[in-house]
Amino acid sequence: MPDRRRRRSLSIFRPPLAPLTPINDEPPNSAPTTLKKRRPTSIDQADPPPSTPTDAGISRSNSKHGLDRLVSMKRGTRPSSLFGSLRSLSSLHDENEELTKTASSPSSLSSVSPAIPDVAAGMVIHHGALPEVGPMFRRRCPYLVLTDNHLIQFKSQDRASEIFPPVPRLGGQPASGSSGQARSNSVRHSRLSSTSSVFELQSSLEGLHSIPLLNVVAVHKLDDGEPYFSIEVAYFNDDTNHASTITLQIHDPGESDSWLTAIRSAASSARSTSSVPFSQSLVEHTARALEQEQDYDPHHFHMFKVVQRANKSGKRSSSDDLTKLTSKICILAIGLFKVHLVPLPKTSRTSSSTSLSEMNGTSHGIATLASVKVQTFDDSFQLWFRRPFQSSSALHLAALCVNEVVLWLRQAAEFLRPEWTEQPFAWMVPQTLDDELLPVPAEGEEHGYFDRTLTAYCAAYGINTSTIRYRINYSCEDAPAFELLPITGAGRIKYNSMELLAILRALRYNESFGTISLSQTALDPLHGLYDEYGWEHTPWTTRSGETVELENQQKASVLIQEIRALAVKSKRLRRLDFSDCLTRRPSSAGAIPDVGCGICEALFPLCAKQYTNVDWIILNGIMLSDVDIDYLYAAAISKDPHFRAIEVSNCGLADRSFLAILQALSHQGSTLECVNFSSNFARLEPLNMREYLDELAYIRKVDFSNTYRTSGPEPLLELRTLVGWKLEELDLSRTSINIETLQAIAAYLRSPQSQVLRHLRLNQCGLTGGNVADLLQAMSDPGPFRDLHLHINENHLEQGHDRLAKAICQSLSPLYVTMEMLEYKDENNFRLLVQAWTQNTSTRYLNMSKVSLPSEAGNETIAALESLLGDNQILESLNIAGEQAHLEVANFGSGICRALTGLQRNKSLKLLHVEHQKLGMPGANALASILEENDTLEYLYCAGNGFTLQAFTVIVRSLANNRTLVHLANMEEDRVVAIKKVDREIDQVRESGIRSLTMPTKATVNTVKRSIGSAVSGQLPFSNRGSGSPQTQKKQHSEKELAGMMDTIAENWQREMSVMQTYLTRNRYLAKKRGAASEEQEEEQASTRTSLYGSKDATPMGEPDRQLALTDKDDDDEVLDEGDEGMEEALMMSKKLALE
Repeated sequence: MPDRRRRRSLSIFRPPLAPLTPINDEPPNSAPTTLKKRRPTSIDQADPPPSTPTDAGISRSNSKHGLDRLVSMKRGTRPSSLFGSLRSLSSLHDENEELTKTASSPSSLSSVSPAIPDVAAGMVIHHGALPEVGPMFRRRCPYLVLTDNHLIQFKSQDRASEIFPPVPRLGGQPASGSSGQARSNSVRHSRLSSTSSVFELQSSLEGLHSIPLLNVVAVHKLDDGEPYFSIEVAYFNDDTNHASTITLQIHDPGESDSWLTAIRSAASSARSTSSVPFSQSLVEHTARALEQEQDYDPHHFHMFKVVQRANKSGKRSSSDDLTKLTSKICILAIGLFKVHLVPLPKTSRTSSSTSLSEMNGTSHGIATLASVKVQTFDDSFQLWFRRPFQSSSALHLAALCVNEVVLWLRQAAEFLRPEWTEQPFAWMVPQTLDDELLPVPAEGEEHGYFDRTLTAYCAAYGINTSTIRYRINYSCEDAPAFELLPITGAGRIKYNSMELLAILRALRYNESFGTISLSQTALDPLHGLYDEYGWEHTPWTTRSGETVELENQQKASVLIQEIRALAVKSKRLRRLDFSDCLTRRPSSAGAIPDVGCGICEALFPLCAKQYTNVDWIILNGIMLSDVDIDYLYAAAISKDPHFRAIEVSNCGLADRSFLAILQALSHQGSTLECVNFSSNFARLEPLNMREYLDELAYIRKVDFSNTYRTSGPEPLLELRTLVGWKLEELDLSRTSINIETLQAIAAYLRSPQSQVLRHLRLNQCGLTGGNVADLLQAMSDPGPFRDLHLHINENHLEQGHDRLAKAICQSLSPLYVTMEMLEYKDENNFRLLVQAWTQNTSTRYLNMSKVSLPSEAGNETIAALESLLGDNQILESLNIAGEQAHLEVANFGSGICRALTGLQRNKSLKLLHVEHQKLGMPGANALASILEENDTLEYLYCAGNGFTLQAFTVIVRSLANNRTLVHLANMEEDRVVAIKKVDREIDQVRESGIRSLTMPTKATVNTVKRSIGSAVSGQLPFSNRGSGSPQTQKKQHSEKELAGMMDTIAENWQREMSVMQTYLTRNRYLAKKRGAASEEQEEEQASTRTSLYGSKDATPMGEPDRQLALTDKDDDDEVLDEGDEGMEEALMMSKKLALE
């Protein structure tokens, strides 16, 4: 009995057997008989079944000897083998037995009660004996049978023959009943009518182990070395969470291939007819794992059961080493940005001869996928992932659904890079899979899915996406332009190499941008950096598929390869801006020559061979070496590139380099549109430049600013040269201009060819007021109101000032005039200038910011400014901002507040700059009154005027009656200054309290009242006035009140900013509807728009919405009253601190 119980515990087929429904074996013509159920009194007394050809294989003797044989069989112990426990099938050897594929009808077990497992009900597909296993004196020869639904292992061939008649007995004798296929169809299976028969069948079934083919995960060859040809079968039961693997050790490669093909085919057929869904618990387990990686998206979530294969090469010393190879069944999940290997839940029962060890989950970014390889002979496949500057990480996997895995993975990669015509990974799969590629779901996104691709690379490289900032400029040439902004984050001043790679690779293949600007972005982390572990991101072809043939392309640095990829993978890209992106300096000493900046090496060979459409290259601020100039010269000397511009401002060019580049660019005269040699060391020699400049027939922009010129009477630019161009911009700022050059420019302005000129920059050129008057007279000759922006900053205009004022008064000035940083030694001259602009009717935009006067503006000057702001009905934009620097202060003084009142009668001005004029509280009151009366001003810039919270509140509340202002500075600078000022006053209060333990002085009280009271608007909430000793309570309250006061000031600033944004949002809404709605409709729509912000009192907008009702005088007085109460409270607090 103990042995029998132990035998039952080992069996995997031990459910209670229900009574079997027998089937008669009678001829078709026989009369129907009535079957009666007999209940035997004992197993020995059971009637034997009739002898038929089909039941010989399962019939037994009714003698005691037969029962003893069965009992002895049940008591027999299993020899040890590589199959291990019954929960994990052991290795199967096959030495001499021929493996055959036999199609057979099911045995009689197919018709037995459902209590008998349906293992034997399948059709035999393949079977064969395995090599002997076990100790020398207890060796046995297991037998393996493959049906259309199970893979079964028997202890012996005779046992297999008892269940499956097509399997011959050992020794070549066919099993009884094997001729069932040849017999007449009228012959039926015999009746199993006794409990002894059921026991015998059950006993036969106990000697087998089976794997349902629906549970098979993968079938693959085991890389265990020579000379074995082992096959590993992995399976997993979702219902029981039972995962296991078995290994079939086969010596002959042909037999190994036969078994491999048969098992894979049978398992695939079983899965195609009946799918096994994942259990809900396993799906939730996998989803939680992806959520931890922040990669779960229900619309982009696919999971598969796979085997992480053991990988071992070389020969083994013995077959026992096979147990050291560990294969792990796990879940492969494809998320939105990553591929995850998720271990099975810890509650899973995993067993194997190579027991599944605990496995930590791993994740790899889809953007780092380097290679996909699918084997054709089994279910194995390999995935290689590689992050930059690291060796590849290989995943050796196997799955019966390998085709689905790689197809979904390919779709996920294409979804993250939808613009890429060629994915950057090796795709080594059978040809049939290329015809089954899944379509990428269409999800419309702006800018060529740039955000999606960038996020994918950030997730793959472990980058925080919030640190990357960029903007899209639609108002520039070659728009839209991608402009990378400085990095954000504490202690960060530049992007690291991984962040730069993520940005650059996300920009590849993007057809949305005509310009990519990396200006002010340090590319130094990529300069001279090499990736020796792979070249999958090297641009070998153009977007159209043309091979890029360049020398040593594989050995180029990462910076060169990434810039080349940007250029050749986009057809729309025309302009690349690298201004100030490298801080390196060319090395002039040493035996190793300088390698150059890398940008010239990357781009100019591509342009020379016409591999790219980029024709506007900006290298401003990059120190160019001789190597860089050689690349530039070689490309420009050829006429194939068709350059529109090569800007080399502040590139450290000497005389020789300057002339070499100018000579090369002259060959691009038919297409060149811009010349920029500003801020270089080279001296401009008009005689040497003339022949090259005359070749540039289609030039639009010329910039020779901040350069030196040789002395001589020759003009820097001759009239015939200027007339031959179609200039739109001419910049000669900070370059010495002689009288001949000035006359040439004046003559050019009189010519019809100058009508297309839009910007003339002559800043800090030593011009006098008379010189500027000559230019104004010249540009007005073809006709008044020239659409030109004239820049004459930092010139000495007091000389000949009367002529200048007269020309302005006569309206000879263009539409746009900028005259910043003018220094007047005589205030009367400035007053004359202001009066001249008051009478001017030709200029719409005027910038007179940062004007320096010998002292504060007098009453007459203030009156002139007030008249300019009130009487000039032509100006639409005016800039009279001051300057607040450490070494220089420029403002008009306190009288500016009175001058601003002139805006109350102005009907044309839309934009006003009045920053850094020290307006203070009087200026705030003046601006508030202006905003309540003026109905044309749309943009007001007034930051940096020392506005306190109370002053800011006054300006904000005036917006309640204003319906036109759409932009107002948020006063962030004023907020910081005000809070710092309060903080300093509190420190002074503490110090005064320590010095005087009796009573604060009157000066201290007044100081606190002025500073804190003016900074706080509203009631200050002092708390914690409870019980306690008077001395202790007083000290605690004081410190808490100080902290509470500072928090209240910050909260009030934030509140007023929210109120301001609410009013501005309302006005922007009204501006769009102003032409279609009446005044009553505008107020109703504004009210509706405003109410949207105050739906919840807990939101920051709840307080601003409440304040929107404060539009009359009484409400404003209420606010000021609250401020007075705050000042009194602050005064009482200062007394407490002094007493302490």
